[in-house]
Amino acid sequence: MSKLFSVIAVATCLLAPTLVLPLVLGARSAWAEGTPVRVRGTVVSLDGSKLVVHTNDGKDVTVNLKDKYAALAVVKSSMDEIKQGTFIGTATEPQPDGSLRAVEVVVFPESLRGFAEGHYPWDLGPKSMMTNATIAQKVQKVDGETVDVTYKGGEKKITIPTNVPIVGLVPSEHSDIEPGAHVFVPTEKQADGTLLAGAVLFGKGVLPPM
Repeated sequence: MSKLFSVIAVATCLLAPTLVLPLVLGARSAWAEGTPVRVRGTVVSLDGSKLVVHTNDGKDVTVNLKDKYAALAVVKSSMDEIKQGTFIGTATEPQPDGSLRAVEVVVFPESLRGFAEGHYPWDLGPKSMMTNATIAQKVQKVDGETVDVTYKGGEKKITIPTNVPIVGLVPSEHSDIEPGAHVFVPTEKQADGTLLAGAVLFGKGVLPPM
């Protein structure tokens, strides 16, 4: 989502989601301090504010974590949670008829409604986009569902196939981020080339699909 997820510095894990999601989902405004770099891979080590991730392209990358960074567990959700009025985030690919096909869906808790709202470029494919929006209408189909979503300044029709990963986010403890955990870390590339993050999203029974 072009406003998708800004770095979050929070006092407690319970407060983290309220401040963190703009980074996690990639809001463009959240990247004012640096260039967005999304790190995906598995944890090699976490030592204080230094996180080392073995990325999906085979490199070991060091991420500097902000004070009181947020740890968010990515947990399994389901199509049953995608309802009219629900606020979701979804990476999509364009279809020939002008509609969008979801490749993953994040179901936000009510406390995070409106975070990183919008429609903007994403990096799960050459033409992929991220959309954070509210479901205005939902139509059940044999092979999934089609939803009409609205956001400030626009609306989109999105098809959600039955086989796409659907997840939720749960505030967690730093100690829950263990070596080998699959992570998604939205970072900002600093002027000196280092990466800075305010949140670490780690899979709990699922792979972070965003």
